[in-house]
Amino acid sequence: MNSSERGHRVQTALVSLVVSSLLLLVKFWAFQMTGLQSVFSDAMESIVNVVASALALFVIFYASRPADQDHPYGHGKIEYFSAAFEGGLISFAAIVIMVAAVRSFIVGHEVYHIDVGIYVVLGAGVANMALGVFLLRRGHQLNSAALEASGKHALADFWTSVGVGGGLVIVVLTDLIWLDSVLAFAVGALLARSGVKLVRESVGALLDEEDLEVLEKLAEAFEKNSEDGIIQIHHVKTIRSGWYHHIDAHVVLPEFWTVEKVHERMLIFERKVIQDYSYKGEMNFHFDPCRRAYCKVCDLKDCPIRQQPFDKRIPLDVAQLRSPHEPAQFRAKPKLP
Repeated sequence: MNSSERGHRVQTALVSLVVSSLLLLVKFWAFQMTGLQSVFSDAMESIVNVVASALALFVIFYASRPADQDHPYGHGKIEYFSAAFEGGLISFAAIVIMVAAVRSFIVGHEVYHIDVGIYVVLGAGVANMALGVFLLRRGHQLNSAALEASGKHALADFWTSVGVGGGLVIVVLTDLIWLDSVLAFAVGALLARSGVKLVRESVGALLDEEDLEVLEKLAEAFEKNSEDGIIQIHHVKTIRSGWYHHIDAHVVLPEFWTVEKVHERMLIFERKVIQDYSYKGEMNFHFDPCRRAYCKVCDLKDCPIRQQPFDKRIPLDVAQLRSPHEPAQFRAKPKLP
């Protein structure tokens, strides 16, 4: 990662930290003013936002470090750890909110200045919506799982604020104060669901779970640049390390190509694919000889060993890339000496 990309990530994380800290102060002020449990639940979620934003700053600095002898695949996976940690914080905050809501429902609590709570919660919700959209956009542009996770959480906070604000309006109209506790419990339950989902996605990335969206992007880049001898690609696997991806694939090539020609051709192919791919990365190819079984789908011109005329190429779609083997109709056993 170059200094410019790192600088953009740091700036984005700083914006998230400053905005989240201001919203946290405003929400706790509103809780002190109103005594509303629903406002308290919204403020508790903001604590997670602040902690996550601070953690994102550290993660960005650490993830940008180059690969070394101890970390040959780089340090990018720490972004997924950051996202998993944030999901855990969200789940913990949800438990605290639900426990407080049950207690206030049983014991009862006084509320005052509900109108202040409504204005603050809805205003904070609008700010979180703007922050969430900003973080998601920047996270996508900079290929940062940590920023995207913070953006998703900020948008979840926006919907929480909308729900709390709407619920407080109902409390005002009905004068049923116990609805405040019910509303706070509902917010906690939604937060718990959001936290568990975020942890699940992050753990999947840490374990290199297959990502169909990544394969779709790879398929587009492969299809665009596969020509003149690159007959078929299958058994594609990726190791995602934050903004850097390591890609393994089997590539079917003309059997008469020399090692030197294969090396030069695949270097050019790799550079073109990475330029059209959404992430930076490297590729490791296993080369399969065509064994004259692919003539109908091979568009190589002036092939000296062609046995059948070219008909049409095999489209390099996700199904083709996911296949662990060559298609049965093209599989041929190597001849023993």
